Amino acid sequence: MSDEAELPETMATYLRLRGLEPSPYRKKKKRRRSDDGENAPFTPGRDPRGLGDVLSALTQSAGWEPQLSREDLVRTWDEVAGADTAAHTRPVALDNGTLTVQADSTAWAKQLQLMRAHILSEIIRRYPEAGVEAIRFVGPDVPSWKWGPRAVPGRGPRDTYG
Repeated sequence: MSDEAELPETMATYLRLRGLEPSPYRKKKKRRRSDDGENAPFTPGRDPRGLGDVLSALTQSAGWEPQLSREDLVRTWDEVAGADTAAHTRPVALDNGTLTVQADSTAWAKQLQLMRAHILSEIIRRYPEAGVEAIRFVGPDVPSWKWGPRAVPGRGPRDTYG
């Protein structure tokens, strides 16, 4: 009868009418969480962090910093090289630590070769994670004489100049 007293009366009556013996009614006990210290309130590290800090930690843990630094370098090229220089140049490639910059003219490419150390030091100061170790300045794209159905091997039409 003590088992029946622990059960709600309607459930005990139902089980008796069905001819079943009521099982002992057990209350579910709430499990207490163990205090591991990591989730304890008012401990260091529990304060909310800014979105910039969270994203910085994410990019660092995922290993995205070098790629994002390279993208920032291209995006802010006018700040790194200067507005006048950036108007006549653009970064076109970054392979094995060498940044290739294309200039509007060969005169600009030659002038930038003289400023190479200054521009490289500015890149390394602003974007050390980009991995830029050297800069190569090239002139504008020039038409190639080496294509078409009637192209011949050799120097082509240049050997008749002058």
